[in-house]
Amino acid sequence: MGRAEARRAGQHAAPRAAKERKSLIRRLFTWKKMLGTFFALCLLTMGGLFAVYLMVPVPDANAQAVMQSNVYKYGDGTILTRTGQVNREIVGLDKIPVEVQHAFVAAENKSFYNDNGVDFKGTARGLLNTLSGKGKQGGSTITQQYVKNYFLTQDQTVSRKLKELVIALKVDQKMSKNEILVGYINTSYYGRQAYGIQAAAQAYYGVDAVKLNVSQGAYLAALLQAPSQYDWAAASATSKRLVKQRWNYVLDNMVEKKWLDSSERAGLKFPVPQEPKAAPGMEGQTGYLVEAANDELAAQGVDKADIAKGGWTITLNIDRKKQQQLVKSVDAQLESKLDRKKNKTDATVQAGATSVDPKTGHVLALYGGVGATEHWISNATRSDYQPASTFKPLVLASALENGSETQDGEKIGTATKYDGTSKRPVVGSDTPFAPQNEDDRSYGPVDVQKAMDLSINSVFAQMVVDVSPAKVKRTALALGMRDKDFPERPAITLGTMGASTWDMAGVYATLDNHGKKVTPTIVKSAEHRDRKPVTPPDAIGKQVISRQTADTVTEVLQDVVKNGSGRAAYTDAYHAAGKTGTAEKNVSAWFAAYTPQLATVVALYGESTKEGGGQVTLTGTANSGRANGGGFPARIWADYTLGALNGGSDVEFDLDIADSEPVEPSVTPTTESPTPSPSDSPTPTESATKEPSPTPTRSAPPTTPTFEPTTPTTEPAPGQTTSGGGGGNGGGGGGADPGEGSPTPTAGEDDPESDRVPLLP
Repeated sequence: MGRAEARRAGQHAAPRAAKERKSLIRRLFTWKKMLGTFFALCLLTMGGLFAVYLMVPVPDANAQAVMQSNVYKYGDGTILTRTGQVNREIVGLDKIPVEVQHAFVAAENKSFYNDNGVDFKGTARGLLNTLSGKGKQGGSTITQQYVKNYFLTQDQTVSRKLKELVIALKVDQKMSKNEILVGYINTSYYGRQAYGIQAAAQAYYGVDAVKLNVSQGAYLAALLQAPSQYDWAAASATSKRLVKQRWNYVLDNMVEKKWLDSSERAGLKFPVPQEPKAAPGMEGQTGYLVEAANDELAAQGVDKADIAKGGWTITLNIDRKKQQQLVKSVDAQLESKLDRKKNKTDATVQAGATSVDPKTGHVLALYGGVGATEHWISNATRSDYQPASTFKPLVLASALENGSETQDGEKIGTATKYDGTSKRPVVGSDTPFAPQNEDDRSYGPVDVQKAMDLSINSVFAQMVVDVSPAKVKRTALALGMRDKDFPERPAITLGTMGASTWDMAGVYATLDNHGKKVTPTIVKSAEHRDRKPVTPPDAIGKQVISRQTADTVTEVLQDVVKNGSGRAAYTDAYHAAGKTGTAEKNVSAWFAAYTPQLATVVALYGESTKEGGGQVTLTGTANSGRANGGGFPARIWADYTLGALNGGSDVEFDLDIADSEPVEPSVTPTTESPTPSPSDSPTPTESATKEPSPTPTRSAPPTTPTFEPTTPTTEPAPGQTTSGGGGGNGGGGGGADPGEGSPTPTAGEDDPESDRVPLLP
């Protein structure tokens, strides 16, 4: 074959080969085969998705999603503080107004109530964005966002997005739309460290979620798109314009869905949020208040570990204004006088106080110390110091309640005469006890009223014996003392057990409440959405002493404030009854007193600044000599009470007091202690001991002389022990009653002069 023929043959062969190739392609890719392949791929995809659907379970909630803060509130509902790592308080849908619920749906997913939980188109777009590296996807439904927040993480991965889709389908089948919506609203982040709508409502508008209006709700819903960018306080001009546009978009969608009337919509104005505020922490008194509330809940059976998990809304009985007044009074009457950096004594001074409503038992104010982040032990609730002579009214109450008699068989009353000789050995006790009066001063025959006014140790030491220490202890425990282990010995008259200002406020509130038991309570309510609310027990209990007994003690203590050791708290602006107390070696000083409306106890403690602490003397506090109960504590009490009562009150004590006839004095042993003749001024004399008057009468109240600062208590003589305890680190003095077992122990308690100091300017 020639070249020309070969060329022609090749030209004919090429079309045939092309035709054959085309024919093969048509045979391989017919429309039927292509359709079949498509359906096969669809089936494989569906099968794969179904397999994924079966394989991917609905997981437990992620740790971040269930973390909540505890919210602590004052009695008026204002926020005291939040605790916990996440600022979230989960609320039910019933706490979110319906129009606010609709605002979130209008902002994020108008078809929410009708869809199956997944936006396939939006999800596909999100997957493509993720694969192409374009960043955050969009188009998720509310259900998908809830799944992402509650069950998964915020990671931008294909696997996470696929899991989100599958779980969203399952969640939509298992949960109602309302459950999904409230979950979404509670788990979303709103900026300002606020997780969930309740925290957001407080952060942006200072209200609870239940009080949000539609305009505010629309802003919070709009905020979710870009919390940091759309926070009005930090937004740029452009961001402010964008968030306003989105706010309008939300409201317009609500009108479209007929969730908002167009006329109402037209009248809405953009709700500018409040400026951000720093979340209150545990500084100042806050930590003490939170600790007291948690301790009280724990005492009612709420595990502290459960509290630590969060989710609690705990409302306290604390009155915000009274709390502020108490802090102000301590600062003005004590802290402003101290030089903690240069004065070693001032550095050791710790103040504590508790104020109670005697009619309800509510703790209205509490002072735990200079600050919970600086001194965590609460001086309001600690009980490692002795209440000293604030215990003496309980001795009198026990005598009256038990109808006790003197050693002569005469019934004890306020006019009963006792021998006020210092170091007078008690009569009728198996345990020798002869306490020394302050500065070893003797007063001769004095009635019970004057003995209480001047806090004469020797009188109340004999009275304890006359009543019996066991009966006095029973009365004390009934009134609210919590130290049940103090020994039944005569020295208890000097307050040698441990007590806190909280305890003593309850005791004195019980006297104020005519003998009906008052147990101080700080928790008003404690609620948790997953648990039954904790209802505090009734703070007012049964009648533990008769009204006449309680009211008689109140009458006696009124004179202590007016004419006795507590007169630094006296004013015509209110009616008050109270008692001072200063412990052995001046390690603590107390003023416990009440008006018809408030029972408040203030104490100072000397606490060593050295490692390990320990009790040290308060003498020299603010360079003012002996820091006794009638000094700083009484002045703090008076300043606080005047402010707490808004400048004073005309309300008088409603007292029911039985008439009491004067009785013969008890027999006094012959002693060689110097004794003055009875007088209103406790000036010691050199005269010998004289017999009590055979016809005792009620002494007139002492006048109010001027006193110079007193010197510290005389130290015990060699071989003697003290009767005040006072020592050691904690335990309220520890061991058996000091001073017992020795014929002439010294007391060093807060008798006449220990509570009398000139007022500081």
